[in-house]
Amino acid sequence: MLTAIQNTTLLDDVFMEDPTTISLESHLAQLTSHQAALFVLSGTMGNQLALRSHLTQPPHSVLCDYRSHVLEWEAGGAASLCGALVRGVVPQNGVYLTLEDIKQKIVLSDDVHACPTRVISLENTLGGTIMPLSETRRISAFAKQHGIKLHLDGARIWEAVVAGAGSLPDFTTCFDSVSLCFSKGLGAPVGSILVGGSAFIKQARWVRKSIGGGLRQPGVVTAAARVAVDETFGRGPNGEGGLLKRSHEVAQRIAGMWTDMGGKLEKPTETNMVWFDLEECGVSEAEFVELGKQQGLRLLGGRLVVHYQISEEAVERLRRALETVLEMRKERSNGASAVENGVNRNGETTEKVGERTYGT
Repeated sequence: MLTAIQNTTLLDDVFMEDPTTISLESHLAQLTSHQAALFVLSGTMGNQLALRSHLTQPPHSVLCDYRSHVLEWEAGGAASLCGALVRGVVPQNGVYLTLEDIKQKIVLSDDVHACPTRVISLENTLGGTIMPLSETRRISAFAKQHGIKLHLDGARIWEAVVAGAGSLPDFTTCFDSVSLCFSKGLGAPVGSILVGGSAFIKQARWVRKSIGGGLRQPGVVTAAARVAVDETFGRGPNGEGGLLKRSHEVAQRIAGMWTDMGGKLEKPTETNMVWFDLEECGVSEAEFVELGKQQGLRLLGGRLVVHYQISEEAVERLRRALETVLEMRKERSNGASAVENGVNRNGETTEKVGERTYGT
């Protein structure tokens, strides 16, 4: 990536003059089987440009998973940029939205009291969990039938593809627009891409300029993004020859290591995320972060996101931290049992009254 940056072009993207950026956008449009693409600085920008370009005049609403990035982690952008109501839907299966979930919450009415659904926004992967291609296609057909735009927050769609859930165009052609991230799993320093139809991307480029997203010398970041796609994801629609698959293999090993020790997972490990159930161990996230520091690791909590450059030494350090977590669970469990059985940690007898335990 550093070599690509050193040898990049330094022309203007506001006037669509930079060949490195134009090449990246053309490549991603072709890779996703869409007409056009637009480089943006972040996944949030990509999502918000998509919603603003799809939505025209209120009243209008966006339907999405209640945990989705566009609802929970983008500073209320849909409200401030689009004047849109965003409705979060809880999936009945507890994992991903289905067409039945959508049908229960969608607003198709033109009643004067209603706020009609104009966009359905899906996210894949969501928390490392894959939305199956079959369900994506069902929702896509329903959206087309009712003239509703379908957007994909595909910041981590690369992971679903590498996991074997379907090719990149299998997923992306289900949608009117898709945002894909170059950082996160692919490891570029900055940036995402927004793909869609030519008229849609023209409008998105206009909106990007209006919110200060135009770039004068974008080659220094788009050159790195191209390396991220070609080398980390791979050069084909299924991620052929890419390095990303190793992150999944390491994540599976870590998940297996944890469960073999007796730990529990909050979610199954389908891609590159491992969700440790720290609450079941009676260990707080702050304690887990501190245990990581003691092993020279920077942990952020119970969600571990693995990238392909994680070393064997780091995995071994993590093993030691996880062993300490389970030791703490055992110690705390033994302490609680002692109190329950009538002996506190000071060796004093106790009696239990209601829900509280008093020393005697």
